[in-house]
Amino acid sequence: MKQAAFLVLILLAPLALPGCEGITGLGAPAALTPPDPRSQMTALEARIAALIEEQRLKLDPNAKPLTLDPELAHIARLRASDMAAKNYLAHAGPNGDTSATLLMTEDAKFQGLLGENLAAQHYAKQSGVDVEEFAQRFLDEWMKSQPHRENLAFADYDRTGVGAAVNADTVYVTQLFASNLGTIEGRSPSGGATAFHNPEAARAASTVPADATATPPLRLRGTEGGGAK
Repeated sequence: MKQAAFLVLILLAPLALPGCEGITGLGAPAALTPPDPRSQMTALEARIAALIEEQRLKLDPNAKPLTLDPELAHIARLRASDMAAKNYLAHAGPNGDTSATLLMTEDAKFQGLLGENLAAQHYAKQSGVDVEEFAQRFLDEWMKSQPHRENLAFADYDRTGVGAAVNADTVYVTQLFASNLGTIEGRSPSGGATAFHNPEAARAASTVPADATATPPLRLRGTEGGGAK
């Protein structure tokens, strides 16, 4: 039987990282032209996913391994691309779209716990985007932010998708996480959402016995933090 749609979106703080500017000294030889940053995004996505997986297991050896999920990656890329195209950093686009609404539009049967971390980092055209450096910087900044750290370390997540996009001076990254935590056998998907502000609140809510005759809402949990562009 189908499980209930318990969708939980973690609305963690958008994180604008310090810019990575190139330095040119007097008399220095001309630098080679760096690769087009757009050609680096797929590699950046893969490296971020790998670093997050390593970090989760350092924080909690019992955390579930993260499987790369094409559906989540697709939605993450849509969100990153929209931010890059419209030059903003937020969990909802100017038209109100979020990762949750996009996912439910494309997959009405999606159910479970959905989490999101966002970040943006400036780059200089003369230095381009170094995949290893930028991936590590995204991870380091998320680790410095308690809500982002709690999100990436949430042991019940078992699927992820990373999307990266770039405009003329900024790289935008969306990472989505998902779990079946809180779903109940025999329920049909519903279109509502409930907000939770930390992983433990979502876990506690998922263990509360539910009225078998009621249609449960989708669950939305999240916190918003600071971060200036």
